[in-house]
Amino acid sequence: MKHLKWPSWMPIDAYILLLLTTVGLAALLPARGTGAEVASGASTVAIAFLFFLYGARLSTREALAGLKHWRLHTTVLACTFVVFPLLGLAARGLEPVFLTHDLYTGLLFLTLVPSTIQSSIAFTSMARGNVPAAICAGSFSSLVGIVVTPLLAATLLGGTGGGFSLDSLVQIVLQLLVPFLAGQVLRRWIGAFVTRHKKVLGLVDRGSILLVVYTAFSEGVVQGIWHQVSPARLGGLLVVEAVLLAVMLALTWYGGKALGFDREDRITIQFAGSKKSLAAGLPMASVLFGAQASLAVLPLMLFHQMQLMVCAVIAKRRSQDPVTRSGADAGATAQDPSPITAGTATPSG
Repeated sequence: MKHLKWPSWMPIDAYILLLLTTVGLAALLPARGTGAEVASGASTVAIAFLFFLYGARLSTREALAGLKHWRLHTTVLACTFVVFPLLGLAARGLEPVFLTHDLYTGLLFLTLVPSTIQSSIAFTSMARGNVPAAICAGSFSSLVGIVVTPLLAATLLGGTGGGFSLDSLVQIVLQLLVPFLAGQVLRRWIGAFVTRHKKVLGLVDRGSILLVVYTAFSEGVVQGIWHQVSPARLGGLLVVEAVLLAVMLALTWYGGKALGFDREDRITIQFAGSKKSLAAGLPMASVLFGAQASLAVLPLMLFHQMQLMVCAVIAKRRSQDPVTRSGADAGATAQDPSPITAGTATPSG
């Protein structure tokens, strides 16, 4: 199947248009009642299947190699749970001129959420980065976030409820870790088939993210969060989030260089250390904020879409960079840099 090509004067990826269309569809025809349950269930199954395929594709040797890269993982965790929250606290000075108290609370919460897994892997893959390390970095961030995010929220948000969520732990284990391990176990029998049909990964990845976006925005529309924020406040929030994303993208890229990481590792640090997970943030917000969760997650929902679109452009540009590989750099990505085809676009987490 040929990839859709756009005229040279139209600098937007086809998948970005699909994402925007999905958001528009959720605004006009949000899933309600049984439809919402079906959409949520389908999204969960699709993401689980995606991680099953990742497990079937990734060799155990590559996974262990990524696990041993402790300096990279420490850097990503520091970006996610130290640098991001510090920037969130610095943004307090924008209240109430740019942000209302509720919007600032949501912005601060967004800086406490763990990194994505799906999009970190897929963007790293597209840009020809260290994919095994991206898998481990995203997974570590999600697991650490189960404990750290509620603790940071309780400390920085003035005791706004919440604590360690066993349900969130179970959800991550069942939806991500168990399917991945199942793929690893069955890799001996199905690994070659999955490798030969890599386009399946691209289709599942893109389809699962569209479902996640539609489900999340549908819930927000049904709960009426868009009627609680004026256009001027929404515009101010978008500007603040654009600056936040730009700062983190620059810090992770140039900071990785200053710390002596090679190109592949810097790509992983940039994509894993600059993003926040909507999939992890939504259930955590429901525990921490209760009935106020819909407005509290608005900044995260907007930031999530922004990071997908911006990182899709960056990943595409990185994929076109000339790369000279040496023995030290040739690893899991040398022969086949991606469990996803180069045509795969904006994924999520």
